[in-house]
Amino acid sequence: MASAFGWRVYGLGVMALAMVCLAWGDFVLGQPVPKNFPARTALAYAAGAFMLVASVAVEWRRTAARGAAALTAYYALVVVILMNGRLLLTHYAQFVAYESLAEQLAIAAGGLIVYAATAKMNAALAARLTRLGHLAFGICALVFGAAHFAYMNLTAPLVPKWLPPTQEFWVYATGLGHIAAGIAILTGVQARLAAILMTAMLASFALLVHEPMLLADPSSRMNWSESAVNLAVMGAAWVVADSLARPRR
Repeated sequence: MASAFGWRVYGLGVMALAMVCLAWGDFVLGQPVPKNFPARTALAYAAGAFMLVASVAVEWRRTAARGAAALTAYYALVVVILMNGRLLLTHYAQFVAYESLAEQLAIAAGGLIVYAATAKMNAALAARLTRLGHLAFGICALVFGAAHFAYMNLTAPLVPKWLPPTQEFWVYATGLGHIAAGIAILTGVQARLAAILMTAMLASFALLVHEPMLLADPSSRMNWSESAVNLAVMGAAWVVADSLARPRR
């Protein structure tokens, strides 16, 4: 991987999710666990502690592979399959279930690519794992774009009113941007440029949407969770962009 900066942003995003989990003693956005689940609070703290330790490990090159492997396993097996898989089975007619699953799968994909880049393995296996991460992230980008169209009435009010020409315009534009990025990453046509632009777009969401919401209501767990999820997915997009860079000769 040409740069380690992307995977460190990714690690910070998961770290932020872990701290939200620990601060409120509850599972974060995108990790649905029934309220009556046995020892739910203890499990939430355990999940938060696990995510925190693993994400801190990602920040150091010597431990990055182990931290990325732990996060990939947790997000792919526990969060995507067990938590969101159950939600999808019961709410298959609601698009929000697919969007939630896509957010968590994107984080898992980022972890897989970091693992492939940092673990000691042969180049062929690393390339296959990296490509699998690209495919998963590309599919997630398509879902993110579709969500903008499916939830126009909920997404448009998040766009600052002062931003011309209209709030609806930017929902359509960013939705199409996600879809275009997903197609590019899946096909490999201008994939790195698409990943870079998607990273920049997610960064703009942080500056224009999530940070103002946090400043307006810093006591809201939902605001902190959404901001942390956006940072983690932005980090994953950055990881994808880094992994598509041509190796230096």
